[in-house]
Amino acid sequence: MPASTPLKGTELVDCARANANQGIQTAAYLCGYGDDLNQFAQELRIACEEMNLQVKELAELVTDQDMILNIGTGEIVAPDTASQL
Repeated sequence: MPASTPLKGTELVDCARANANQGIQTAAYLCGYGDDLNQFAQELRIACEEMNLQVKELAELVTDQDMILNIGTGEIVAPDTASQL
């Protein structure tokens, strides 16, 4: 669900990071910038500078920890009920 107003600051960085793997168009849309990729990129750059993050591309916001968490999203194997093992 997209933000009702364009996000700024840490909220923008958090939203962009959470959606970076889906591409810049999706991240911009979900962060409240619609199709305005230039405004999204500019505001994201400003927000990163305020947080002392040196990021040149959206993909750089994705950390190794994020990648590890995504790798662990496999199939869950468990019994149907608590009494069935």
